[in-house]
Amino acid sequence: MIETICVVGAGRVGSTIAARLGERGVAVAVTGRELTVGTAGLVVLCVPDSEIAAVAAAIAPGPWIAHTSGATGLAALAPHTRRLALHPLQTFTRARGAEQLDGAFAAITADTPAALAVARELAVLLGLEPFTLADADRAAYHAGAAIASNYLVTLQRAASLLLTSAGAPPEALVPLLRGTIANGFELTGPIARGDWATVDRHLEAIRERTPTLEPLYRVLAAATVALAVNA
Repeated sequence: MIETICVVGAGRVGSTIAARLGERGVAVAVTGRELTVGTAGLVVLCVPDSEIAAVAAAIAPGPWIAHTSGATGLAALAPHTRRLALHPLQTFTRARGAEQLDGAFAAITADTPAALAVARELAVLLGLEPFTLADADRAAYHAGAAIASNYLVTLQRAASLLLTSAGAPPEALVPLLRGTIANGFELTGPIARGDWATVDRHLEAIRERTPTLEPLYRVLAAATVALAVNA
C-alpha cells in the first residue's frame, strides 16, 4: 500500500495530483527542483518531458519512481529499476482542482508485475480508470491524445474565426461540440451526405474571408473522406 508520496513539480498536473492525494488522506509532499524526497515510498515526477531523465538521475535509488508523461518511455527513469509511468488522459488547468481527474482514464506502463501493481494502485487512488500500455506504444498513444485534445483547440479557434466573420457568436459552437460527443462521434454534414456543392461553397467563403484556413479545411476534408471510408 502507498503511504507516503512525493510529487516533484507543482505545475498543472503536479498540483492536481497532489490535491487529490491530499483528499484521499495520503501523506504527500510537493517539491521543486531541490529534490528533497525524504522518506517517500513513491516519487512522482510531474516535470516537462525534457527534464525527466535529469531529475530521475538526481534521486537516489530506493523508492518507487514514476513519471506522468504520455510519450516518454521508462528508460528515462534510469538508473531506477523500481519504476513505472502513469499518464492521466486528461487536460488540466490551474483554474480547477482535483475534480479534473474524475472519470478520466490513465495509461500505465511498467516492466515488472510489482511495478504494474503500484501503477494500478496509484491510478485508483487518484480516481482514474487504468489501462496498460506497452512502452513501445507510448508515442503512438500520445499522438492520438494530442490530436483529440490539442488539435480540438485548433479546430475550435478556426471555427470561431468563421462564425465571427459571419456575425455569429463563437460560444454557440460549445453545445455543438458537446452534441458530437454525446452522439458517439457520428459523422454528419455535407461530406457524410456526399454534398460536394456545399463543400465548394465552404471553400469559396473561406477563401474570401479567412484564406489562411483554406489549407486546413482541405486537409481535414480529405482526412474525413478517408476515415469515413475506413470506418
